[in-house]
Amino acid sequence: MGPSQAPVGVPTLELMGMLSYERRCAEIVNQTSLLVSALDGFDLGKQVPSTPDWTVNQLLRHLGHAHRWADEMIREKLPEIDLTRNRAQDVASYAGETAAELGPWLMEGASSLSSALQAVDPNEMIASMGGHPGPRMWSRRMANETVIHRWDVVNALGVPFEIAPEVAQDALREWTDFALPYSFLRWPAETAPLLGPGRTVHLHATDVPAELVIDLTGPRPVVREGHEKAAVALRGPVVELVLAVYRRRPVEGLEVFGDAELLDEFLAGVRF
Repeated sequence: MGPSQAPVGVPTLELMGMLSYERRCAEIVNQTSLLVSALDGFDLGKQVPSTPDWTVNQLLRHLGHAHRWADEMIREKLPEIDLTRNRAQDVASYAGETAAELGPWLMEGASSLSSALQAVDPNEMIASMGGHPGPRMWSRRMANETVIHRWDVVNALGVPFEIAPEVAQDALREWTDFALPYSFLRWPAETAPLLGPGRTVHLHATDVPAELVIDLTGPRPVVREGHEKAAVALRGPVVELVLAVYRRRPVEGLEVFGDAELLDEFLAGVRF
């Protein structure tokens, strides 16, 4: 994951967020530590089902390079993101690496990024995207980037995945704040068919106070908090909702009420 161009018109990133800036900085390190602790004894050359073009070690290099990219932009106080410095997609050459090699490298990058973020004003207009303060945006983006890729890795290795509900809630809300509008801006021709009269999607977490209605009836998606009747509702534990919207798991096993075809079309059309 990771933005390939600067989206315009993304909703205020903190509007629906639940974690503080300090907690997000800490989660970058915490989630990386949990990921690293799961690697011992495994073959990192195994393919990752949810990112089938990459092996585990390549996915880990992707994540580590993403951390370092954000770190560099924050430390150098670049006014906007610099895509030419992003090496996170160039991982095909990595092979035969071990947990002993990658673990310290991952922790070093995560710790450095967290320190860089904590050393600046969260609202400083550096490494900004779409007019949003870069430190706030990157603390959230990299915390949740690490959460999702930790799931990718442990799922590939067959290791159990657990996450604090409030962290999952923040990931779900970031998806509606950032990934959803980004997808519509990045691929307008592909996402336009999702819009139309009567098209609304309700995401309802059963274990935390998170209910989000995605209104697709206008020219762009609009997200509202609260309980509303929608064309289709997806209901389940918040971590399972996160995995569903990130297309890491099918909706089978979750509760679906209403237009299941609309839900399938929506989840297939929004990617990040």
